[in-house]
Amino acid sequence: MKKTFYFIRHGQTDLNLRGIVQGRGVNSPLNETGFKQAEAFYHAFGDVAFDKIYISTLLRTRQTVQKFIEKGIPTEELIGLDEISWGIYEGKEQDETIMSGFEKVVASWRNGELDLGIEEGESPNALVIRQKEAIAHMLTREDEKTVLVCMHGRALRIMLCHLTDVDVCLMDDFPHTNTALYILEYDGERFTIVDHYNVKHLENL
Repeated sequence: MKKTFYFIRHGQTDLNLRGIVQGRGVNSPLNETGFKQAEAFYHAFGDVAFDKIYISTLLRTRQTVQKFIEKGIPTEELIGLDEISWGIYEGKEQDETIMSGFEKVVASWRNGELDLGIEEGESPNALVIRQKEAIAHMLTREDEKTVLVCMHGRALRIMLCHLTDVDVCLMDDFPHTNTALYILEYDGERFTIVDHYNVKHLENL
């Protein structure tokens, strides 16, 4: 059973622009730039014959792929695609205190402390559990050969790790920006990245 997955991060939001922490618990819409990024992605990949679209439960992913949805492509929300929860930091401006806290946690993750999360938030290992449930669900759909998945920055980096047998502590080795694309092929046993961090559609923005 071979499948091709197009994984993209959602378009820009005002909270991205303003440096407001935006995790699983913040349901912000795209801003003008975000809609332009979504339009550019559609212009570049609108002719791909997607069998299915998977999005998170958060508005910014649905808005990013709305033009594909309007073509009548079946679409499903999965909580496993939601962003990581940043706990008590969510909705707050990234001031010196929060940036310091982030840096300590991300450094701990890099050192392999993957059960650690922001207070009241989610650890990478907890996120991996719900992501694996989402992927398992997708893989049961044998008629879906070409799939578009729209999700979130930190979550996408973590997803790319465990799908390609990279240690999750190396998540920051995967670059990401709004609407950046990774294409992965699944051969029935393993995932392989065939297009790494494609942002060509953003060149004229």
